[in-house]
Amino acid sequence: MNIDKNELRIDKEENPDMKRFVLFTFAVLVLIGAAYELSACTTAVVSGKYTADGRPLLFKHRDTGFLQNKLMFFTDGKYAYIGVVNSEGDSGSEIWQGVNSAGFAIMNSASYNLNIGDNTELKDQEGVVMKLALQNCATVDEFERMLAGMPRPMGVEANFGCIDAQGGAAYFEVGQKDVTKYDVNDPGIAPFGYIIRTNYSFTRDQQEGYGYIRYQNAENLIYEAAGSHNLSYRFILQQVSRCLKHSLTGTDLWELMPEREEETRFVWFEDYIPRPSSASTTVVHGVKADESPEFTTMWNMVGYQLCTVAIPVWIAGGENLPDILTAPPSENAPLCDMAMKLKSYILPITRGSGRRYMNLARLINGEGTGIMQRIRPLEDRIIREAEDRLEQWRGSGMEEKSIGKFYDWVNETVLESYKKILNEM
Repeated sequence: MNIDKNELRIDKEENPDMKRFVLFTFAVLVLIGAAYELSACTTAVVSGKYTADGRPLLFKHRDTGFLQNKLMFFTDGKYAYIGVVNSEGDSGSEIWQGVNSAGFAIMNSASYNLNIGDNTELKDQEGVVMKLALQNCATVDEFERMLAGMPRPMGVEANFGCIDAQGGAAYFEVGQKDVTKYDVNDPGIAPFGYIIRTNYSFTRDQQEGYGYIRYQNAENLIYEAAGSHNLSYRFILQQVSRCLKHSLTGTDLWELMPEREEETRFVWFEDYIPRPSSASTTVVHGVKADESPEFTTMWNMVGYQLCTVAIPVWIAGGENLPDILTAPPSENAPLCDMAMKLKSYILPITRGSGRRYMNLARLINGEGTGIMQRIRPLEDRIIREAEDRLEQWRGSGMEEKSIGKFYDWVNETVLESYKKILNEM
């Protein structure tokens, strides 16, 4: 929400009480707008009963005010785990999505209709709760018991989604005092095998909250993929998290694609799944009930989704995660930094509401030189290589050394490709 202060200008002669009222209203609107923009995630949990390969999926497209994200590896709990953290203040005390060595994975979307009217001071503990879960939980049921045992108020207002290595898949709508579970394996609750959540919860008034247009975007895509038995981690990464169609207006930016990159064409870019405030995407590709949890794959788009590539990591690879996804304390992951530079190329206006306008020709064009078109072959190559490695590992078992070699290849390949793209901008 952008508000021009000049539009709220008050002459000196006006009633001072009115002036205070207008300024108060302005402050409230700014806070509401900030809350909406800073935590506007799109998420989904998919049962393995309905995916193309029989493995469950956990999806989070993250929107936040912390646009620099990176990965960290932790051994400070019962289970080792990998988590997405903010580069700024990266103490690791909060995790925004992650997976542990038991094959348990968790993420959240902020909800804005669970705690309406609640004035409890304790709040914004979602990242702390997810860290505790990754440290201590092996299954969805254990997470449910953890929530039941937490003191009230819990300091949260969120939709938590999780999957495990036993086939568990669920959402939990969690407010200050109550928890409601949605079992994604229950056809009475999820008849098509998936549940989507944006920034409202179904246990409360659905005239409140945010993300209704993004919800419908995701629903249209995932429903069609489920019906055609094409629901896969790759589909969610490439077709959902980068969707350029607007469910309310029907606008499809691919249909508006300029012929040439030099043909400047700005388009309003709001309420798509990817937005100016988008920061990262994680899709956890789980395992079948008879498979080892070590094969659980955490796919990460670190940085702006339209300008970055998906890279997989595994707990079995140990603490030496790919260099391009990590960084020393308070520093940024190289891939995220490079993606942010490309983002500034397609979203070049930084003042006022101009930051919501994208130069579409720089993203996609008829010449095939748009940023998203240039990174797609690189991502396809990473996916093919990862799938080949996984097929081998499922036969022989995961080895830290072998995973490390894959990470080395990813580091070299991605850096080389991005340097070329950035030099040609």
